[in-house]
Amino acid sequence: MSDSSVITKTEYEVLAEFRYTLRWFMSFSEKAAKEVGITPQQHQALLAIKGFPGREQITIGELSERLQIKHHSTVGLVNRLEAEKLIVRVPDQNDRRKVFISLTGRGLAVLGKLSQIHREELQRLSPQLRLLLKRINKLSEGGA
Repeated sequence: MSDSSVITKTEYEVLAEFRYTLRWFMSFSEKAAKEVGITPQQHQALLAIKGFPGREQITIGELSERLQIKHHSTVGLVNRLEAEKLIVRVPDQNDRRKVFISLTGRGLAVLGKLSQIHREELQRLSPQLRLLLKRINKLSEGGA
């Protein structure tokens, strides 16, 4: 946005459109998760586990951070994922107090299906998102 503390009508319109597009995608994502029989939060957890940098497994603390939820909420989520056979807990070889969470074959299949659907939707939205980001950058540089 411009350096001025005054936000223009155009800036509000661009920000509103960007937020609307993000919210539309989030709504799409929530519906897609429900259609495959999991909650949106379970989908986020599966993605956080599989997408964790450098590893195929994650600790509860790391998952809490990735999901931005409290530790006890993460434990409950992990319990539900385990009950649905979407994840397994694996004790650390070196430190038995530490437990890693990894996806099962079923978890990978569910995540794979959802990720394909999401990739297609992001490809569809890509031109609109690029245009909005370009407009935001232009506004940040002081343009209209």
